Amino acid sequence: MSYQLTSAKVSFLEISASHAGQRVDNFLMARLKGVPKSRIYRIIRKGEVRVNKKRVKAEYKLRQGDTLRIPPVTIQARGVLPPPSESLCKVLEDAVIYEDEALLVINKPAGLSVHAGTGVKQGLIEALRYLRKDCELLELVHRIDKSTSGCILIAKRRHALNKLTRAFRDKQVTKVYHLLVHGTWPANLRRVEAALEKKPAHGGERKVIIHEEGMSARTDFSILETFPACTLLEARPLTGRTHQIRVHCCHSGHPIVGDQKYSSKTADQLFHQAGIKRMCLHAAELQIEHPDSGETLHLIAPGQRYFGVTAKTLGQL
Repeated sequence: MSYQLTSAKVSFLEISASHAGQRVDNFLMARLKGVPKSRIYRIIRKGEVRVNKKRVKAEYKLRQGDTLRIPPVTIQARGVLPPPSESLCKVLEDAVIYEDEALLVINKPAGLSVHAGTGVKQGLIEALRYLRKDCELLELVHRIDKSTSGCILIAKRRHALNKLTRAFRDKQVTKVYHLLVHGTWPANLRRVEAALEKKPAHGGERKVIIHEEGMSARTDFSILETFPACTLLEARPLTGRTHQIRVHCCHSGHPIVGDQKYSSKTADQLFHQAGIKRMCLHAAELQIEHPDSGETLHLIAPGQRYFGVTAKTLGQL
């Protein structure tokens, strides 16, 4: 593994208004990409990072005009990311639901990761940073799975990021999903309440299971349409656990159609032959307070109601 020096000398940065209120550890992690978190916390703890010539703790919140001292550190060398394809650029430009000076809302297509990672050279946020080079900041406020489509918020200002992430943390956001599940969903099953725990699956793949000692999780469900082999549902997660809707559906005996992690390939085969080529989960709506005006934003992501097929097709399965 190769590394390169960022600088042979100590560097000093004056904190701008856009970074005011950010914790010093989070600021350094964003600026020193490739440096292990343990190394960042070590240089803070040893006093190598200073603000206005004074030692600070990792949770110190930067202020506009602060002078931040950063020691020379090593960063893992990375190749330059290729630009997104013209087709992806066109898809993302057409997928903008809402945009102003503070935030950007995208109707993310299914199959696109929200960020680069292991085996993924480029995700949604990297492509958007290429398309919006004039933006000083573009950061994900929250995440949805690669195979899920729909509403996702991106902050364009530091204060907006702080307020919006706080709103998600404090459960001040209304989230509405549309999904297609196997079988006939019981009309009286309106809430699933089952604790969830993350477990490493075979090969290190992340998986979530129902476990009484896990994190509490609640999801409200309502039926939109019923078909012979499946049910179209609306889901409102009251908590924000990883894979929450997917696992709650599976736990209820009605996994999401096309969910390769929690459904059965054999059960999905009929739907695949009918033309459904994706996991049938769509983040349809978000309702959140605007970080500047305080206005309630009701954001709707248009989606394929029947996930690529018609109601007639579903009625014939």
